[in-house]
Amino acid sequence: MTKLAVIVAAGLGSRLGERTANYPKGFLELDGKPIIEHSIEKLLESGIEKVIIGTGYKHEQYEALASKFPQITCVFNPIYELSGSMRTLYLCKKQITEDFLLLESDLIYEKKAIQMILKSEERNVILASEFTHSGDEVFIEMSVKGKLVNLSKHREELASTNAELMGISKISHSSFRKMCSFAEKEWSNPFKMDYERALVGISETEEFEILKLSDVAWCEIDDESQWNRAFHVIYPIIQSKEALPVFNIPRNILLNPGPATTTNTVKFAQVVADICPREQEFGELMEWISREITQFVASTNDYTTILFGGSGTAAVESIISSVIADEGILIINNGAYGRRMCEMAEVYQLPNLIFESSSDSPIDMDRLEKCIQNNINIISHLAVVHNETTTGLLNPIEELGELCKKYNIQLIVDAMSSFAAIPIDMEKMNISYLAASANKNLQGMAGVSFVISRKMDLEKTNHNRPRNLYLHLYSQYRHFKLTKQMRFTPPVQTLYALKQAILETKWEGIENRYARYTEMWQILIEGITNLGLEYIVEKKNHSKIITAIKEPTDSNYDFERMHEFFYENGITIYPGKLENQKTFRVANIGQVNRGDIERFVILLETYLLTLKGRE
Repeated sequence: MTKLAVIVAAGLGSRLGERTANYPKGFLELDGKPIIEHSIEKLLESGIEKVIIGTGYKHEQYEALASKFPQITCVFNPIYELSGSMRTLYLCKKQITEDFLLLESDLIYEKKAIQMILKSEERNVILASEFTHSGDEVFIEMSVKGKLVNLSKHREELASTNAELMGISKISHSSFRKMCSFAEKEWSNPFKMDYERALVGISETEEFEILKLSDVAWCEIDDESQWNRAFHVIYPIIQSKEALPVFNIPRNILLNPGPATTTNTVKFAQVVADICPREQEFGELMEWISREITQFVASTNDYTTILFGGSGTAAVESIISSVIADEGILIINNGAYGRRMCEMAEVYQLPNLIFESSSDSPIDMDRLEKCIQNNINIISHLAVVHNETTTGLLNPIEELGELCKKYNIQLIVDAMSSFAAIPIDMEKMNISYLAASANKNLQGMAGVSFVISRKMDLEKTNHNRPRNLYLHLYSQYRHFKLTKQMRFTPPVQTLYALKQAILETKWEGIENRYARYTEMWQILIEGITNLGLEYIVEKKNHSKIITAIKEPTDSNYDFERMHEFFYENGITIYPGKLENQKTFRVANIGQVNRGDIERFVILLETYLLTLKGRE
């Protein structure tokens, strides 16, 4: 097993400005401890016995650290201002006499990353991750066999980009000597070469395995934005992941359209000391949640998030019942959840027009505009479901926003099953009110819903006659604005879980999350098609999140029996909601992966074969 680690730590860290005026990057502190010390402790806990640090800028601080850790040896690069990381590594060649881990000093990471690379039987391994979109990334091009082909900070220089370099590698001693020889041949003063260039330079004769880790938290810290991401998102996630109890929680795969499968860290975030929700500390938690949710889709200068204890329907009902004054609402009804908004309008006796549209085909925008033109004097709001959960139909909210702008109508969007998966820009899409909940693509727990509102539009509703008490939107907004409290008792532990879910959403990134969902959807569609089943919505109109599938025509088929079959195998599916077609639904959201969907398809094939056995 590898027992040596080498950390390159010579850089100036000039992009961090004043933060590194008196300290090298490795001495940025998290929880009062330098990040280099966090790294060294994880290395030693994982079985590393010796650590070499290649130093340069403020080298005396690393040398002082060596007095605290006898395992450390420092090697100084006197021309660190002029040279690259390969020069620093090269100067350590007398001390490097065995295979070693190579790390960068500006990394924070889960200990799991070290454990995974040490477990690999390969002697040359490069750790990689999904794309972080954090800036200054090093992209990896790999072969079909998962070996290193090329590395670059510029995607256009690569034939393909398969992953992102994490900055942790395992290198054999023989490969290291070849890296040094390559550097000697390539160098000209002032030796400005990064070690990545040397890795690529010898990759034709030395194979480097790319070990891609999809669920390990990490980041590098090169500039202020990366420091903020490290401090506010990645480090809290690392803490929560490393603090998990050792016992396992049984994992159920929820392929219903919410609540979704959650991470253990979200589950355990609920285990906190009891607190009265009226305390300032808890108010600050809700204020943080409100701000972060808003920032996913809009600017906090112009928009705000109002929290409610309740299901997603509570948030939608809050909007429908609160923002309509004397004029009426036009509701697009193309599924069960559009129909639910129609029911709300009837319950509150609101003047309303219903625009009926197919649940599996795009909205006829010309017909919709004519409807508006014929009724423009009585319509103040238009309501639509973004991703109609009945079928998976994705409604064109950007086009609807343009139409509403043209006729001075405020747009209400039920984004229950699209928020935090499909990118949304409320200002660009001209959305006045958006409703969503914690337990779908945010991957939190059920019990919290919210409305994101354009402040200017919401403020104008302050004189509207309240139609209910608990869900009155302006009253909830005003009370929270003044007190940082909900008017009524919130679901305390569920909000702690929501905070963790928000952090994990920021860590993965909404674009990455949607890419993961899309990959699973493609596996699902290919699988059911190969089994002879049909789905309702065409690909070009599909959300790629929730899929309505036509039921098998076999006379022995029964949804309840199929549901029980999957449930006994740890998977939950959902019945359909179409009135005129028999369907069942599969959602590929939550903390699930391609292996879960592949297993679903295999089990579905098994179940369909049992139908033939009943004949």
